[in-house]
Amino acid sequence: MGKASRRKRQHSGARPSSDPRLSPAPHVARPFQGLATETEWVAMREIVPSATATVTASLPGGVSREVTMATVLPGGMPALHRADGELLVALQSRTSSGDASRDLAQALLAVSELEPGSPLSSVRPATQSSPRLQEMLTDEVVDVHVHEDFSFWVGEHEATPEVAAAVEQTNEAAVPTVKLDELPSAYWCQMGERAYIRWVLAEDEDEATVALARLQAAGEHTLGRDTSLLGAFRAAGLLVPVFEVDPVTPAAEHTPDLVAMSRRYAEALSVREPLSPAERRARDGLVSRQVTLR
Repeated sequence: MGKASRRKRQHSGARPSSDPRLSPAPHVARPFQGLATETEWVAMREIVPSATATVTASLPGGVSREVTMATVLPGGMPALHRADGELLVALQSRTSSGDASRDLAQALLAVSELEPGSPLSSVRPATQSSPRLQEMLTDEVVDVHVHEDFSFWVGEHEATPEVAAAVEQTNEAAVPTVKLDELPSAYWCQMGERAYIRWVLAEDEDEATVALARLQAAGEHTLGRDTSLLGAFRAAGLLVPVFEVDPVTPAAEHTPDLVAMSRRYAEALSVREPLSPAERRARDGLVSRQVTLR
């Protein structure tokens, strides 16, 4: 930029780009850390196709509102203010900053200002000064309700033929998913003729990888016969191991083996000795198969 252009900007009274209120939101590796049941927030954002959870938010002016957090909304919209007054915010909508918590808080604030019956089509990019969900939500625990399809999209006032057709089309592509309630943030799903269990671990992803490596080196990393540990996702700063299981076995019947696996995992976390050569090889293999979800 030339001197003349700089002088013109200075005299025009334009806000300098160094203003922290306009600076982009900083990257946060674990955007949901600090929220109760962090792993469930990650599950809804990254691996569960159709689910909702009700939370309570404190909005400007001291207003307290109940909000339905959803995995996804029609057309990928970030949020919706239903005609009956219900506020819905989608966790799997496109984000514009390095902090999903700030992006979702932005969507919540924006949709709360819309008239009932209005969808939110876009969200202003979050900045350093944007609030985070951790500052707005008052709930202690998130109770995730998994849906068989996307019928929750359709409220009493939205049941038009066009919306019904969109829901039917989306339902055809829905991945059957079951929440395994005996263990936090473990979900069974079926894709084609194969079935998987995806389990969101609460520890930092590197710490979790080391624990899984110890189990793999000891041959204790599966859920028993006819199962295998395929690898893991890195999602919102947490690790999500993926086990392939027998698709014929009902989802709930895998629970005892998964609970036993969780005990072995907890024991592996408590080990503080350096990794053995076999454990290092196992860790390197796990890292090579990890995929980061963004």
